[in-house]
Amino acid sequence: MISNLLNPEILIDQVINGLTIGGIYALIALGYTLVYGILFMINFAHGEIFMFGSFGGFWALTYFVNRGITGNHPILCVAVAFLVAMVVSSVLGALLERIAYRPLRTAPRLAPLISAIGASIFLQNVMMLIIKARMQVYPDIIPEEFLEMGPVSISYFQIFIISGSVLLMVGLYLFIQKTKVGKAMRAVAEDREAALLMGIDVDRIILITFVIGSALAAAAGVMVGMYYSQINHMMGFIPGIKAFTAAVLGGIGNVVGAMLGGYFLGMAEALGVLFMPAEYKDVIAFSLLVLVLIFRPRGILGEVVSERA
Repeated sequence: MISNLLNPEILIDQVINGLTIGGIYALIALGYTLVYGILFMINFAHGEIFMFGSFGGFWALTYFVNRGITGNHPILCVAVAFLVAMVVSSVLGALLERIAYRPLRTAPRLAPLISAIGASIFLQNVMMLIIKARMQVYPDIIPEEFLEMGPVSISYFQIFIISGSVLLMVGLYLFIQKTKVGKAMRAVAEDREAALLMGIDVDRIILITFVIGSALAAAAGVMVGMYYSQINHMMGFIPGIKAFTAAVLGGIGNVVGAMLGGYFLGMAEALGVLFMPAEYKDVIAFSLLVLVLIFRPRGILGEVVSERA
């Protein structure tokens, strides 16, 4: 194992793998941290929103393949698949907020948590019935090719995931910091009652928060489907829990912290397999969570929530 760490080619390959999976974790973690920053609740159905987004892209690409469209316009088909996935997950996120969470907004905190877990199980079973519990294979419309850089090779899929996730996260950060809706989101997160008195439509802002987080999770879902090729109705559980771990690592409620936590977790898993078998990468993730909760419970960058929390 130590010899792997000393081999620069293997080390660079693992760093690239860490950045790839870290970007996916970060995109999913942003949904957790956005919702927590405003509602102080954990949306444990977020992993299933990620899963539905992946299937939305799968259905779109399958339709294009059956119609024979992908041969002439593969890039356009992928772009449309991302759009379809984001619409599917955004609608699902909005429905969850309206049906499962909004009626419980003034209830004790345990009630929305139970509702989120119930919604997660419900969505898993809905998809299981739709696909009859069978593994689905993502259409391979863009062959995997590699960019050779001396002794190191990186696939174009990895370049796309790394660059795409960074662009989406930068876009989200600029949206929150620079736009009127983003400022309203920060105001609602700081003090919901004061924001309401200032004329902000709090229900609308909360709904937009769910839609944005769901759209980012959908993008991650399509990336995972294209990268790993196989998807199923349970695919959202482990990435969802790990993304929650990433959000806690960075500081729950902290947007930048969620991004940092995602990459930190991805790198820890990728480099950890240089010291131990790959089967133990989940142990690394949850060991980090335990250590952070013990020694720095507010995360690396600290929580960003209202004093009322």
